Amino acid sequence: MTAPVLRSPLAAAFGGMLALTGAMGIGRFVYTPILPFMAETLDLSKSEAGLIAAANFLGYLAGALFAAGGFLPGGRRGWALGALAASAATTAAMAAVSTLPWFLVLRFAGGVASAVTMVFAAAIVLDRLAAAGRSNLAHVHFAGVGSGIAVSAVLVAALAAAGYGWRIQWYASGAAAAGALLLVLFLLPRERAAAEPAAAAPAADRPGPRRRALIVAYGLFGFGYVITATFISAMVRLTPEIAPIEPYVWLTVGLAAVPSVALWTWIGRRAGNAASFALACLVEAVGVAASVLLAANAAAVLFAAALLGGTFMGITALGLIMVRDLSTGDPRRMLALMTASFGLGQMIGPAFAGYVSEYTGSFTAPSLVASALLVVAAGLVMRIRGAAPPAQAAAPVRDR
Repeated sequence: MTAPVLRSPLAAAFGGMLALTGAMGIGRFVYTPILPFMAETLDLSKSEAGLIAAANFLGYLAGALFAAGGFLPGGRRGWALGALAASAATTAAMAAVSTLPWFLVLRFAGGVASAVTMVFAAAIVLDRLAAAGRSNLAHVHFAGVGSGIAVSAVLVAALAAAGYGWRIQWYASGAAAAGALLLVLFLLPRERAAAEPAAAAPAADRPGPRRRALIVAYGLFGFGYVITATFISAMVRLTPEIAPIEPYVWLTVGLAAVPSVALWTWIGRRAGNAASFALACLVEAVGVAASVLLAANAAAVLFAAALLGGTFMGITALGLIMVRDLSTGDPRRMLALMTASFGLGQMIGPAFAGYVSEYTGSFTAPSLVASALLVVAAGLVMRIRGAAPPAQAAAPVRDR
């Protein structure tokens, strides 16, 4: 297996955290707080807004499938850094265009970049932590998404308060992602290219029943969280009773996400990762349903935002940790298949929600469908038994 070198486990975890801050928390999710300003200025319909989000998630799916290929030249670190740079560039470029086709192209490209960053950075960091016996630091790596969401929420709110519109918001977000890249250059571990495991037990990489159940559940989770994650700021703005809390809703999601991975992996070490994953899905289902059923109550919507933020990265991390524990050799292929399933679910969600909400006049129906699918995911993942907890990730468990 590739041996990451030159960085301590903690530095590697922080490098991974900053990579996810730039590519995921900012590059991927900053669309949510910027969307209301774009929709107001450009007169975007709900279906158009959903298509733009879906284009990003289609790119995420394509990027995951691309990263799954064993034909890519060069080391994993180079791909992670290059993808992070592409994420920053496509984020900033959103400010330079104003038509739907260009928005779709740029968000698709940004989705590819974010998935490639996620897959390669996770493979590097989780391997480094496992090799050092410090898999308990995985929560630091995955906290990058919540940190990026919080940064983007504060950045967009501050710019809006100063009178700057959606174009400056995109430019500033791209600059913030580029700043993260500069730090990642120093922190993400280097690798010995000669140690690449080009032929690592191909039979073990074929998904068995447990991994198939996990992959399907991960896709349902992708659909289940993404409608609220994409449209919650727009939903708040469209509800006069709670419109003043709009700047705080996305910030609540981000702040709740930061400690969520530590919480859910802690539960996983005690109750089992499958039980922790399932419980988090059920908690998130409550938050998704509450965001529309109690939409006129500001406290309830902030609580729903906290439940969403406090679970979605925990579930993301648990899924990737579980599939890594079930893999042998380089975990990149299984990480990429999980990411692809997740990407498919979250690609369908926004487009589905956009069209259904235009037909029904609200996001209630699609959000309740999402909540129900999270419950299904919780039941499905409980079929997975015996995966090693994060602290034992250095000894992968063979799928049965």
